[in-house]
Amino acid sequence: MFEISEYTVLARQISDTLTGKTIRAGELGNSPHKFVWYNRSHEEFAQLTAGKVVGQPRVQGRWMSIALNPGYTLLFGECGGKILLHPAGDPLPGKYHLLLHFDDGSALSATTQMWGAMELYEARQEQEREYVRGMRPTPLDPEFTFDYFDNLIDELLEGPKRSAKSLLTQEQTIPGLGNAIAQDILFRAKIGPRRALNEFTPGQRRDLYAAIIDTVREVIEAGGRNDETDLFGQPGRYIRIMDSAAAGKPCPDCGATVQKMQYLGGACYFCPKCQQ
Repeated sequence: MFEISEYTVLARQISDTLTGKTIRAGELGNSPHKFVWYNRSHEEFAQLTAGKVVGQPRVQGRWMSIALNPGYTLLFGECGGKILLHPAGDPLPGKYHLLLHFDDGSALSATTQMWGAMELYEARQEQEREYVRGMRPTPLDPEFTFDYFDNLIDELLEGPKRSAKSLLTQEQTIPGLGNAIAQDILFRAKIGPRRALNEFTPGQRRDLYAAIIDTVREVIEAGGRNDETDLFGQPGRYIRIMDSAAAGKPCPDCGATVQKMQYLGGACYFCPKCQQ
């Protein structure tokens, strides 16, 4: 699933390659998928996108919007799959959940294996969409300072008990992160997934904040994770430290055996010695 790093890579590539292109025809999916969310009928989407010009994209957590000028915004959210540019003359996918044909013969397709939103809004109305509306600062926003992060943890301590993994992956408390990259963030901070927020030392708060910022930036610089692809179908170069391939093998820092557990709706991979 695309997280903030992958969407940032896609947005930069879209800005470089698609801005200014005119849409000849827009199509919603030809492959039914009950977990792909549309807010337009096929006919509406085709009518409203024809003749629109691609503007600048914007990333907000695990959501990416693309201006379609004049007057509309295409919104992708919580998607796991592929968003691909097809040069003129290249074959198009046989199955897709969204397809834009451009006047120069190129095309943009989007498909998802799991779920995701592919929605078209009047400009700025996408900001009222559930999960986008009222979004907290993301790790790429200037507002995401250590003081903000420190105060966020204090705020959460006033509610139900929360763990380190919960902070990173649930309710988009820190928008843009997901289970995939959370494993590396916790490993770098040397904090166990189950560690309660009220057990954090001041030093651990700083370590976790630094791990979030550094890991997100490193994934972006590497073009995304190696199990996701960019706009040109190329996999990212970021190889996760803590994933299924690490389970049962020595920790790269201390040599202890990396363990796997199911926790909060997904698998966790961690070092029982480094991340106590």
